[in-house]
Amino acid sequence: MTDQESPDGRTSHRGGASGGARKARTRKGGEAAAQRAHRHKEAARPAADDDLYRAGFACFVGRPNAGKSTLTNALVGQKIAITSSKPQTTRHIIRGVVHRPDAQLVLVDTPGFHRPRTLLGERLNDLVKEVWSEVDVIGICFPADEKVGPGDRFISAEMSQLKATVMAVVTKVDLVDPATLAQHLIEVSELADFAEIVPVSAVSGHQVQTLADVMIKYLPESPQLYPDDVLTEEPEQVLVGELIREAALEGVRDELPHSIAVLVEEMIDEGRLIRIFADLYVERDSQKSIVIGARGARLKDVGTRARAEIEALLGKRVYLDLHVRVAKEWQRDPRQLRKLGF
Repeated sequence: MTDQESPDGRTSHRGGASGGARKARTRKGGEAAAQRAHRHKEAARPAADDDLYRAGFACFVGRPNAGKSTLTNALVGQKIAITSSKPQTTRHIIRGVVHRPDAQLVLVDTPGFHRPRTLLGERLNDLVKEVWSEVDVIGICFPADEKVGPGDRFISAEMSQLKATVMAVVTKVDLVDPATLAQHLIEVSELADFAEIVPVSAVSGHQVQTLADVMIKYLPESPQLYPDDVLTEEPEQVLVGELIREAALEGVRDELPHSIAVLVEEMIDEGRLIRIFADLYVERDSQKSIVIGARGARLKDVGTRARAEIEALLGKRVYLDLHVRVAKEWQRDPRQLRKLGF
């Protein structure tokens, strides 16, 4: 396996096929590979004890970096949402499906609700509010290692106006001692009249399945919403772009955590290999230099880590071709936001 990079902001990662830049490429299979929903092996469906089947939508809300995406991944059982220690990592609405013999829980991962400073921030908040109005169950996430604050109180008050069942989910309980957790649970219980309060740890797995049981209890009786083999309805192109952005954030999170966007231009399925061509967008030339790094070293590292995650997602070897481009002030530019999918 070889890597190539050049100082113009391009890096290619080959997963076993002969090299090649953007030569005459057939689009055969390309659009299908990019647009199809990601699927996994068929879920086992043993006979339920009764005929009651529940299915519906739920979402986790909360301040940025409350553990919403990590918890979604833990419940689904596979990584579908990217995570980072930096706030406002999530930018897209990602739906993950939890299959049970007697139920189907569709989790909608949302961006963190925050005070917007850009047009992008305003649009992300609008997305969150739209999801709030449509789901059956809402879990407000309160990190156990952080004090209950004004943001938590504001979100709790907002939730009280909705028709959904609202419960409190105290996340990251593996980071605190029992006494601290007990006090935190008391403070959370005083915020609102929650249907349930469930302490969990997505990292250790503590009470993750219990949380799924509790959320399913409040879903409506309904036929199955998705086939047994569907893990998420999101196009693979969206998931791949998010994995690339996650890898990029790891290297430059302190310098430009919110200025990176990724657009997957093309995915070509050649059978044993998938060729992926993607652009990373930043807002200034100085940021482009940061992402590329000295002699392309940082961009090469981004590509290496992203390719490993993408291969795990798609189950095939991947050739990844990355370019870094400048779109000035894209977070505030309506035209650029449309191009980047916001």
